[in-house]
Amino acid sequence: MPIISLRRPHPRAARRFSWIYHRGATDFGRMTSLSKAFRARLAEHYTVGRPEVAVAQASADGTAKWLLRFADGQEVESVHIPEEDRGTLCVSSQVGCTLTCRFCHTGTQRLVRNLGPAEIVGQVMLARDQLGEWPAPAEGRQITNLVMMGMGEPLYNYDNVAQALKIVMDGEGISISKRRITLSTAGVVPAMRRCGAELGVNLAVSLHAVTDELRDRIVPLNRKYPLGELLAACRDYPGVHNARRITFEYIMLKDVNDSPADARELVRLLKGIPAKTNLIPFNPWPGAPFEPSTPKTIDRFAQILNDAGLSAPVRTPRGQDIMAACGQLKSASLRRRKTRERETELSAP
Repeated sequence: MPIISLRRPHPRAARRFSWIYHRGATDFGRMTSLSKAFRARLAEHYTVGRPEVAVAQASADGTAKWLLRFADGQEVESVHIPEEDRGTLCVSSQVGCTLTCRFCHTGTQRLVRNLGPAEIVGQVMLARDQLGEWPAPAEGRQITNLVMMGMGEPLYNYDNVAQALKIVMDGEGISISKRRITLSTAGVVPAMRRCGAELGVNLAVSLHAVTDELRDRIVPLNRKYPLGELLAACRDYPGVHNARRITFEYIMLKDVNDSPADARELVRLLKGIPAKTNLIPFNPWPGAPFEPSTPKTIDRFAQILNDAGLSAPVRTPRGQDIMAACGQLKSASLRRRKTRERETELSAP
């Protein structure tokens, strides 16, 4: 799929952009505001494609997950989470992940490559196809919010992610406001300010620990950018204020990071940062080295944060039955291959 420039000085370029990103057209022949001869030339040299849906799954709670295959055979997962007041699309930025966070299933899959801008935007367009949401509606959308929280670390693929998000935000195309886009990072400090200054999207930080000692173990990126540097970058994030807060993601791991002392230290660390803390019950996956905190423990942790004036909602897990919940994404092709390998080993004489 070609990426059409955001700079559209010629009316014909603007019409192409609208047909592709506002109407979702994949057939040049249907772009009737362009001349017939020009449509023929476009069809001769270009295609407007989508990632292939290798596997589509639907959860009992309405969550949808798509395993998407690109031209080179590599695959990623995207997830749509419908709610009463919104519909959130979780988009991937890499095949695999360059990080090795110990609680994350994706982190057990090695990094294969970055996704290009067309592959990132293609996930949004494919979801719109699946939900029958072309042309882009002004109201009643099923995709109102976009989160860069799928496979990969977006800030380690910043240039491609930025180009893709500029297309997604363009008012003449897909038109999802920057206020409704959240980019999640484990803490790639040098790219955080650039992200805020150039894109202005919401920032979510995968924190998960209140000491460098623990965070070094469960979020190894902390060894490169420790808590002090990370939190300083959060305080300096462009555009952050009380009405537009940074979201800190905190996964609740039984007897690891869920004590009252941890909660009190989290309050101290976040003092002075306009912040919301999402408490995420750990979503188990096969072979995971952790267990989820008990509901009573999570409620006690949340109460300490709330009493200190911090917003601390507990995230309701979605799509667990199809392995679509936070931290569970991992290319199904890799799982299938490993299953075949184990079956072969067991059947060998």
